[in-house]
Amino acid sequence: MTSFLRRIGFASAALAQVKDGTAAASHPAAALRGRTDALRSAALALLSIRFVQGFIYWGGGSRRFIYAPAKLDPNTASWMANKLQSAMPGALLGTDQLIAYLLHHFYFLYSSLILFSAAELITGLLLITGLLTRAAALVSIGLSVMLMLMFGWQGATCIDEWTMAACNSAIGATLMLGGSGAFSLDNALLARRPALAGRPWFRWMSGALPLPMRSESFQRIAVAALAATVIFSVATYDYLRGSVVTPFHGGPVSPSKHHLSLTDGVLLPNGAVRFHAYLDGGTPAAPSNVMTAVLTSIDGSALEQWDGTTLSHLPASAIANEFAYNRFASGPFGLRAQMGAMATITLPAANVSDTGNLSRAATLQLRTVNGNVFNVRIRTE
Repeated sequence: MTSFLRRIGFASAALAQVKDGTAAASHPAAALRGRTDALRSAALALLSIRFVQGFIYWGGGSRRFIYAPAKLDPNTASWMANKLQSAMPGALLGTDQLIAYLLHHFYFLYSSLILFSAAELITGLLLITGLLTRAAALVSIGLSVMLMLMFGWQGATCIDEWTMAACNSAIGATLMLGGSGAFSLDNALLARRPALAGRPWFRWMSGALPLPMRSESFQRIAVAALAATVIFSVATYDYLRGSVVTPFHGGPVSPSKHHLSLTDGVLLPNGAVRFHAYLDGGTPAAPSNVMTAVLTSIDGSALEQWDGTTLSHLPASAIANEFAYNRFASGPFGLRAQMGAMATITLPAANVSDTGNLSRAATLQLRTVNGNVFNVRIRTE
């Protein structure tokens, strides 16, 4: 065992005779030996974060494939599509449209979840073992960026999803530049097959040797990675929470306070009211409950009212959900909605003695169990 570790740990020193593939004439063996020793020292310092980064992604994939397979089962409550839909309201740079498209196309959705989970699992395993370390680190950056764009706004008490994505993207950039060096399968492969030192693909994808470029080029790439990391982290933090060039704020989408966006309010000829509702803010940990709906006139007087009992007995035909996962539905306290739910809802005509008054209808108000009121203008069909 000791000889095996020594062989792995000092494989780089055995390659002191190998010259840099990009500039053999100007980079003699001594220079490469110095760069290799420096890389080995840096990679030793990065062993802990390489393991943790790998374990984070391994944990994400293994939970779905091994320890909690119900997450990939469309027939269970923990099906991943529910979590994906709950992230849709605050997703950045058009990823909300991508999520909506996937939610409407089951086969694309299921394939995407399988592929993403497999990418997490494999990337994590490669980083833990130090195999094709730079390639795995690059993939981990891509996974971190996607997670930031989709989930970075969430976190009711702190911006925990943002913190995870920001840290993982920075760690990925560091490992991509630093490599794996000693105590990695990359180094074990190099010890067994020294000829790999002359293969460009191995130099770029693994982490056992310095990247095949001059020091000046490496410095430019490192500074570019720093700039990208700073811009990505600071810009998303400022947009989601402020505290950079603006005061701290709750974000465009609140991760704690439920919010209903109401549109397309219509008074039907029979006195029923139809409207479109989207729960586009709040925590996915608990549903939002609408306790009362009131149709008011221009002067604010109530024309029709639907109490919690009426809302809790709405037939399924009165609620046309746009997605099959998080939904609006009748609940024990009224109308219940899960985060990201979107539906067209029809409230039945109430018993009013003077239907002529309905022509004065101006606004529909929904009042939630927390006392929040959401309005939508009403037009006559």
